[in-house]
Amino acid sequence: MDFFRSIWIILEKDLTTELRTKELIGSMFIFALLVIVIFNFAFEAGRDEILLIGPGILWVAFTFSGSLGLNHAFAVEKENNCLQGMMLAPIDRGNIYLAKVIGTTIFMYIVELMMLPIFSILFNISIIENLPGLLLMNGLGTIGFCAVGTTVSAVTANTKMREMMLPIILFPLLIPLFIGVVEASSALMQGGVMQSEEIGVFRNWVKILIGFDTLFIIVSYWIFNYILEE
Repeated sequence: MDFFRSIWIILEKDLTTELRTKELIGSMFIFALLVIVIFNFAFEAGRDEILLIGPGILWVAFTFSGSLGLNHAFAVEKENNCLQGMMLAPIDRGNIYLAKVIGTTIFMYIVELMMLPIFSILFNISIIENLPGLLLMNGLGTIGFCAVGTTVSAVTANTKMREMMLPIILFPLLIPLFIGVVEASSALMQGGVMQSEEIGVFRNWVKILIGFDTLFIIVSYWIFNYILEE
């Protein structure tokens, strides 16, 4: 089966299911909203402090809500042995991985787009000037999160406590990603990237995140066949 066609068939199935039920995006959005609201009441910091810790708050919300999407990615395929049916299809099993990464990234990014204006209103921070940079950083961070998370989700899909095992295994692997996206987003929110020195730092973080995403996608695509066999 054609490479792109096989990916599209699996992705279309996931998108169609979500459009009908709207369960995943709805639950992820509510979870992220609750986290941000709790942080809004918990912190009584000034504007400078919020600009510094704001990206961390956002990515705490994105991370925990994204975990719901990752748990859902293969849990739904376990029902009625759908995953076994996909494995028997005449396609490279790495294509299953790519389709799941793309689908989870789309769902998570939609939630992030909805949360950014809410975050801006609750914390009284203007993000319009730096919105393109924030969207770029969120995109790179989301791709990396889903690239690693989809692999871990497949590994933990057959465990009895997959909801607990997934974050325990996943979060330590994502520490470099979190550092990069939070540091770069913090620089953007504070407006420091307008200076030439800060622009260089921002670009370095972008390169690191691109390298992180590329490395994990290639490695995960290569080993995904063995993961599903287990």
